[in-house]
Amino acid sequence: MSEKNREGKRTARERLAEERERQKAREKKRRALIVGAAVVGVLGLAAVVGLLASNSGGDKGDSAGPLVVPEGANGKDKLSIPVGKESAKSTLTVWEDFRCPACKQFEDTYRSTINDLVDKGQLKVEYHLATLIDNNLRGEGSLRAANAAACAQDAGKFPPYHDVLFKNQPEESDDAYAKNSRLTELAGEVDGLVTDSFKKCVDDGRHDSWVAKSDQAFRDAKLRGTPTVLLDGKNIFGDQQNPLTPAKLKQLVEEANKD
Repeated sequence: MSEKNREGKRTARERLAEERERQKAREKKRRALIVGAAVVGVLGLAAVVGLLASNSGGDKGDSAGPLVVPEGANGKDKLSIPVGKESAKSTLTVWEDFRCPACKQFEDTYRSTINDLVDKGQLKVEYHLATLIDNNLRGEGSLRAANAAACAQDAGKFPPYHDVLFKNQPEESDDAYAKNSRLTELAGEVDGLVTDSFKKCVDDGRHDSWVAKSDQAFRDAKLRGTPTVLLDGKNIFGDQQNPLTPAKLKQLVEEANKD
């Protein structure tokens, strides 16, 4: 066989080997695409299931007994807990979840400013309670803590107990507030709150249905998350282009009071 023929056959073998390698590469890529599409499909299904589970979270109140409104609750369907003088010109509406880390951060940052404005009679606050973390991570800590806070409202002790719950908030994944004993223990930090009436209210879940209705209102309003903070109806929190600060909140309230 001539050198030329041998070279031609070798070249043909190389071309065939190269083509086989290309086919293998194409097949590998095709399989990867199929697997990737399957994973995306599974994740998409999981997201839908998670959304449905989250959206069904408010149904907890269906078997929680009769709806009992906390003392002094006001607003639409009496779903807000008011703090401050009714005569205050500015109203801060706050949607919160006692298990929500961002809510704790908001409270830690703005608590003293809000309390100062409330004490001066310049601001009143309407607190709305949600159970977003229970819905997303499972558990009952948001519900149990909200019920206990409503029990504190019955006793005229909501503001200090509200602050105690946020100051002692467990890690988001830790459902410590699902234990009524822990909620009662923390109530001991509020003078005069721990009574037989309070403990029974907490243990019986007296306001569970009210909390569930409040959470349903949160979801019906299609709010983006907690905390949601409105000043005189305008969302003032969460805008990265125009971030809120304690000084800016104070300024906005003082300007509203001048008007």
